[in-house]
Amino acid sequence: MEVITHALPGLLEFRPRIFGDPRGAFFESFSARTMEWLGLPRHHWVQDNQSSSKAGTLRGLHFQRPPHAQAKLVRVAQGRALDVVVDLRRRSPTFGQHAKVLLTAELGNVFYVPEGFAHGFVALEDNTLFLYKCSAYYAPAAEGGLRWDDPALGIDWGFAGEALVSPKDAILPTLAELASPF
Repeated sequence: MEVITHALPGLLEFRPRIFGDPRGAFFESFSARTMEWLGLPRHHWVQDNQSSSKAGTLRGLHFQRPPHAQAKLVRVAQGRALDVVVDLRRRSPTFGQHAKVLLTAELGNVFYVPEGFAHGFVALEDNTLFLYKCSAYYAPAAEGGLRWDDPALGIDWGFAGEALVSPKDAILPTLAELASPF
């Protein structure tokens, strides 16, 4: 397995060893032992989520406020997506900065996002199947988010054309308007 660190503290990407033969391919997409070996906090993963999206669908940037804050393990089982996170930890030297990871079914890569980050992705192909584990249950009263197109964030989402965004995501606050709960 290859482990890739990112400039924002706490983010890790893993690229598993994929075993292929004429029948197809196999890899471990999750292992608690691997998470422990990497020194990640011991999470009790309580919820798995899945979405299917058309190319250009942008979901995010979302987070949940404490005490319902979520760490996430995200990956793509079909297609490709650009995954983006923004550091919302007020005391972090990287507060307001973002990181991006290209997640693909072919690579089987997994991105670990700790609590304290807003998270979103854009599907780069039709029928992109996005999967993620959460360390806390979804709590509607605790949900929050940031505008995906906030000029202060300067995120290049890596696609041409108009993003398909939910009405709820289109009215999220900018970073300057957000009182970060982290």
